[in-house]
Formats: sequence, C-alpha cells, structure tokens
Amino acid sequence: MRSDDYSIRTATPADLDAARAVMLDTVYRDFGTGYVPRWHGDVIDLAGAYVTPDRHTLLVAVDAEGAVVATGALDSRGPAHPPNPAHVAERYPSGVTAQLRRVYVRPEHRRRRLARRLVDELLAFAAADGWYRAVYLHTDPAVTGAEPFWRSLAKVVHDEREDAGGGQGIVHFDVPLAGLAGVREV
Repeated sequence: MRSDDYSIRTATPADLDAARAVMLDTVYRDFGTGYVPRWHGDVIDLAGAYVTPDRHTLLVAVDAEGAVVATGALDSRGPAHPPNPAHVAERYPSGVTAQLRRVYVRPEHRRRRLARRLVDELLAFAAADGWYRAVYLHTDPAVTGAEPFWRSLAKVVHDEREDAGGGQGIVHFDVPLAGLAGVREV
C-alpha cells in the first residue's frame, strides 16, 4: 500500500478501541514497558484525554479495509516536572503548549509516510487553534526509528542521555509551528 491508500481522520467513538489497541501494542512491543498507568493513563481514557476537550484531538490512519493502523494525538498539557527536567517544563507551559503524543504506526504499515501525515494534520490543528505558542514532544530513542524521524521534523531542546546519570534517557523536541505569528494574546 502507498501513503495515498490510507485516510487520516479525526477519531470517532467507534475508532477508540482500535486506536487503543494500536497504542497498547506499541507500548508492549516497541517500548518493552507494557502499560504503566502513570505514563499511559490517557490510552485507557482516549475520549477524556483527546476527544472531549475542545483543544485536544486524536487522529487515526485507516487502511483501505477500514482498519485503524496508526494514531496521533495532541493536547494542551505541557511536560510535567518531575519527571521531565524543570527547564523543559518551564519552557513549555500547559495551556499554550501543544504536545504531540501517541504518534504510533503498526510495524507492517511503517515507511509509508503515515507518521508524517499525522504530524502534519496535528500541526494544522494546533495552528488553527490560535492559542498555542509552541509545539513540544518527547521520544524514547530506544524505539527503532523514532529519534531519526523526530530529528527530521523538529529541533532537540534537551537530550537526557547527556545528563549526569542519563536521566530517563528521553529526547525532548521543539516542533516548528507555521502560523505562530497569528497566535492570540493571552
């Protein structure tokens, strides 16, 4: 299948179980952690985390048969300290930071630009909102392909592997958001 053979859309209530399955499969297979409530609580309550709040969204990529094969989400919660470094949390405060989350693609559907298409749609959502001043994300570089993908789209603002003791080993990114000049005043 080519990238054009998939559709990207806002998740509907009927998509939530399939989206959750993509996410849980990813945390078990790619992260090797399994479900950890303090890290993955949003995955269990996708509606409460991404569908119901006005400034949040959950997108899905659907194949020709209608199966959800990839996800991408955005919310207005900046990174918390702890566990993230204080200077990162201060740079990306909640309310004015769009945080990209759960950009996951099933392995058999990777290398078809689905993640890139999801991110483009999420950035368009953030720009259209008008209140976001920055876009932030973090990734675990142990996940195959994640760090190079994000480095191709974003700027590293902190790499915890360079900290004394290695921190959590997470890489934090700032993602350019076109149209920030039209941001509303708070």
